[in-house]
Amino acid sequence: MQKISLLTAALLASVPAAAAMPPPLPDVAGKDAATLQAEMTAGETSSEVITAAYLERIRNIDKAGPTLNAVIAVFPGAMSEAYRLDQERKAGHVRGPLHGIPVLLKDNIEAAGPVATTAGSLALKGNITGRDAPLVARLREGGAVILGKTNLSEWANIRSNDATSGWSAVGGLTRNPHALDRNTCGSSAGSGAATAASLAPLTIGTETDGSITCPSGMNGVVGFKPTVGLVSRSLVVPISHSQDTAGPMTLTVRDAATLLSVMAGSDPADPATAEADAHRRDFAAALSPDALRGKTIGVLRDRIGGRADIVALFDAALDTMRAAGATIVEIKDSRSGLAGLGDAEFEILMTELKADMAAYLAGLPGKGAPRSLADLIAFNKATPAEMRWFDQSLFELAESKGGLDSQPYRDAKAKAARLAGPEGIDRLLRESGADLLVGVTNGPAWTTDLVNGDHYTGPGVSQLPAVAGYPHLTVPMGAVEGLPIGLSFIGTKWSDGDILAAGYAYEQASRKRVAPTYRASITP
Repeated sequence: MQKISLLTAALLASVPAAAAMPPPLPDVAGKDAATLQAEMTAGETSSEVITAAYLERIRNIDKAGPTLNAVIAVFPGAMSEAYRLDQERKAGHVRGPLHGIPVLLKDNIEAAGPVATTAGSLALKGNITGRDAPLVARLREGGAVILGKTNLSEWANIRSNDATSGWSAVGGLTRNPHALDRNTCGSSAGSGAATAASLAPLTIGTETDGSITCPSGMNGVVGFKPTVGLVSRSLVVPISHSQDTAGPMTLTVRDAATLLSVMAGSDPADPATAEADAHRRDFAAALSPDALRGKTIGVLRDRIGGRADIVALFDAALDTMRAAGATIVEIKDSRSGLAGLGDAEFEILMTELKADMAAYLAGLPGKGAPRSLADLIAFNKATPAEMRWFDQSLFELAESKGGLDSQPYRDAKAKAARLAGPEGIDRLLRESGADLLVGVTNGPAWTTDLVNGDHYTGPGVSQLPAVAGYPHLTVPMGAVEGLPIGLSFIGTKWSDGDILAAGYAYEQASRKRVAPTYRASITP
């Protein structure tokens, strides 16, 4: 068994680089958490060894080599935690399938330790709270090693319409490992890129609308946005309590299901999670390659765009699901009756951003922290590094909004909930007789342009499940010129297990994930 002790690691760190001869570490590229757990169970490796291997990949791929900039910071105690968990294993205590597995967190999720939670902003560069978000506490209880934090689109892409996804003032620009000049989408950009590049076997992202699914799709990995309320949002830098949720971003659906099983659960501090314990279960145990047999799949045909190469991938995916026993039903018009949904969602996001951000900032420990959205706006105005690439027009618009008791907000909230849920996803399922819906998650990644901002062209299907708060899974469907395209699975509220099972069955039948090549660009 390969092994590296803390003493050996410390001694190696004190030896000049030219003289250092570190013990060989395993190649963890493309290895999922289930495989690593099986290897540890068999005594072939240890948490200490694999944690060291991922730290080495972060040094060699993220901070040097391709320089992805996917990881903002690593936890200095990760190796000690891995060693402690190895000792537990030797003593016969294994906490579960995450025991000893490294996990990266998006840097808007608090975790105890000497690492700040910044949301990518210099305004929170010193935000070391000493607190674990409840979802992080659950990960630790499950035996996960908190390896570090991933970069994100600053403030989860809610500061400006002219922003560039994957850029933050703290972390710089995250690059897509499939082509380094291409965008990572999101705001969970670093989590998507880190998963694809095997900088950790598991990462956590957050989504308000598309910020788990789009970076997962564009980086060629699995991403799952659960039902809002299944996972606690406490001590996560917010945008919208109506739509925010954390979720897994992984190499496989099984890993996503396993991670969700540990993360999910009720939290007294988050009223939306009141029903979570009733819906929490071992999602991985219910996975089956036969899960599509007998299912009726509603196809969001009018949301896939007109690109022939994407249509070909999508139709091939439908053929795979037919062969797996599913009945395919075409939905040619999924947009009728939804007029005004986008405007209602925008009103909700702007109003809740002001209120929810103030509530989060007010609870930060210590002195000198910003306490309101107005404080953040003032900080940005006084900080040229924050304002170099794009403005803060959305922050300023949100600051002009009324409170959560304002009539425009209340009207928008009622309208959005009705249109996206009962008259949206639920109606489409009912009228088509489908058990779930499928669509295209994303188009090929665009070329990153800090000067002009994002030029996202779609396709995409994130809005309905995001606004309704319903589950949305993306699974690799293939690639266009080496740029990954995702297949989306969408269901009704609390159908998380069914959506994961359907995605797993498709994944097992298709095997469409492609490894990153770290090309500089797409060339003829």
